[in-house]
Amino acid sequence: MLRPESYQAGRWIGAGAAAQVLRSPVTGEEIARAGSTIDPQAMLDHARGNGGPALRALGFHDRARMLKALGQYLDGRKEELYALNPLTGATRIDGWVDIDGGILTLFAFASKGRRELPDGQVYVEGGTEALSRNGSFIGQHIAMPLRGVGVHINAFNFPVWGMLEKLAPCLLAGVPLIVKPATQTSYLTEAAFRMIVESGILPEGAVQLIVGGTGDLLDRLGAQDVVSFTGSADTALKLRANPALACNSTRFIAEQDSLNAAILGADAGPDSDEFKLFVKEAVAEITTKAGQKCTAMRRLIVPAPQIDAVTEALVEALRKIPVGNPEDKAVRMGALASLAQKRDVLAKAAQIGAEARRVTGDPDQFDLLGADPAQAFLPPMLFRCDEPDAARALHEVEAFGPVSTLMPYRDAAHAAALANRGGGSLVASVFTHDADFARDVALETAAWHGRLYLNDRDSAEGATGHGSPLPALIHGGPGRAGGGEEMGGVRGVLHYMQRTAVQGSPRMIAALTGQWTPGAPEITPPEHPFRRSFDDLRIGETLWTESRTITLEDIEHFAHFTGDTFYAHMDQAAAEANPFFPGRVAHGYLLLSFAAGLFVQPDPGPVLANTGLNGLSFKKPVSPGDAIRARLTCARKTRRTGDYGEVAWAVQLVNQNGDPVAEYELLTMVAYRG
Repeated sequence: MLRPESYQAGRWIGAGAAAQVLRSPVTGEEIARAGSTIDPQAMLDHARGNGGPALRALGFHDRARMLKALGQYLDGRKEELYALNPLTGATRIDGWVDIDGGILTLFAFASKGRRELPDGQVYVEGGTEALSRNGSFIGQHIAMPLRGVGVHINAFNFPVWGMLEKLAPCLLAGVPLIVKPATQTSYLTEAAFRMIVESGILPEGAVQLIVGGTGDLLDRLGAQDVVSFTGSADTALKLRANPALACNSTRFIAEQDSLNAAILGADAGPDSDEFKLFVKEAVAEITTKAGQKCTAMRRLIVPAPQIDAVTEALVEALRKIPVGNPEDKAVRMGALASLAQKRDVLAKAAQIGAEARRVTGDPDQFDLLGADPAQAFLPPMLFRCDEPDAARALHEVEAFGPVSTLMPYRDAAHAAALANRGGGSLVASVFTHDADFARDVALETAAWHGRLYLNDRDSAEGATGHGSPLPALIHGGPGRAGGGEEMGGVRGVLHYMQRTAVQGSPRMIAALTGQWTPGAPEITPPEHPFRRSFDDLRIGETLWTESRTITLEDIEHFAHFTGDTFYAHMDQAAAEANPFFPGRVAHGYLLLSFAAGLFVQPDPGPVLANTGLNGLSFKKPVSPGDAIRARLTCARKTRRTGDYGEVAWAVQLVNQNGDPVAEYELLTMVAYRG
């Protein structure tokens, strides 16, 4: 029998005398006892006093590498988690979404951290804001990790992914966390968490675990803490109402179960690819994890002329789904998480049944493979309501299991209105090859849904699925869905950070951010900056080049050599008639080419490659006879691999009067010293 333990302040705490008995949803046998008596203040003190400082001492890239190492460690031991997975009632395929999906989320955030966050401790958001005419006083938005703890309260349906999809952005931000899984499946969460501790990858205090009740933990949270919750709207409402959270303006992120919708386009007849995609994905969403997914399709909205054909296709497909013991490889749908969950689903299905007729899935009589129907099993259940406008329960009651309801619509506006009746959802889908129909529905539904999934024959092969939250995109939604935005790449990281506007001189702002900005001091390097290694280069090192006079011959040669004979470069009268030009002017790309010729050091050295150019803008035309020179400044450094780092150079071209004529950011890969 399993005895999942809590992890508090660096030590494991076993199940207490009042531990909850957990029974198998497949056999009804006792499989675990869970529930520890924890000291909430000790956990908070340990996180704030040890985990937080240790994480903040690292930079974003250090924390990203930590997440990658953690993902690799869990990936090497995931079969131990798959061995426990059937105890939750889930099949191996269901477990892939939970276990491998969670591990892949770690890898995704690790990659995002290395590619999109700075190689330092200060997140710089956007460019500087000029606050004075002479440029001596500027503003910059930054974000820094909160000094509190992330409290993560997770649902029973994804014991591994639910933990890791919150853990990744929290740790990447530099904030320690306390994980509180749902008790029913806490043994699987604890197994994965124990691996995290045993890996030794995370600093002490970065993560802690509560199996069982939280005591008065929420009462002790403050303005620097974050509560991230996944589960029902009722539970979220109770948590939000905690006086301490309200009084201290504690951040609260909720991802709630919702009545997600899927719409079949009016163009999608029974022989179309989109019709087949709709049926295939609807069957998957009804049966995966026995329908216990916050993103599952609860309402299937189809064109009125096609509702009979859709009903027939879905009934036929759902009746072929083998239900039973998840350890049987022939089974495609396992059990619900518990008998209590089964009772709840049946009660909610009865409410739906008062407004709709069940077309398949009799919970009192269905076939099972190697399992007892008295346990937590249900068949896939499909209802149909031909008058959805008059219905209420269909749009307000969610049976959190293998239950979905078909309903017809008249036109795109009606389909959108029905989808929106859910009061806010995590995701809505549209299966259509008609881009105008998809646009019409999207314009009317986007405000009510956290994600819109548009699928057709063109995207089917690469589509990730209606019910698949992705680390790069937000997972959340308005209204009933909770109003939160989990994951979403860097957006998810910023939930655990404080955005601050900093004002000061360019020198002060550059010193704070570790990034050079115009007006900050320019440092004269001891040699050409392209001769200096990544390690030796200092932020602010600047090279001012010699001048080069632009001639008419230069312009004409470039025009004929490249084929760019645009009139502004070749026809004096036409150029003079253009209000932007005084006459014939140099090509912008000619100026960039001459700039490279002015600042490049040609000999082999630390600079390995030019990999990009950002933010190019042309400020003022350059006429024949004008002279240009370039300023090249080391603006930002980012470690990339074990051999080289990326250096961003601020480049400005000025004419003989000192007026800027072009500005851009040049990216180069530069070798480390030695």
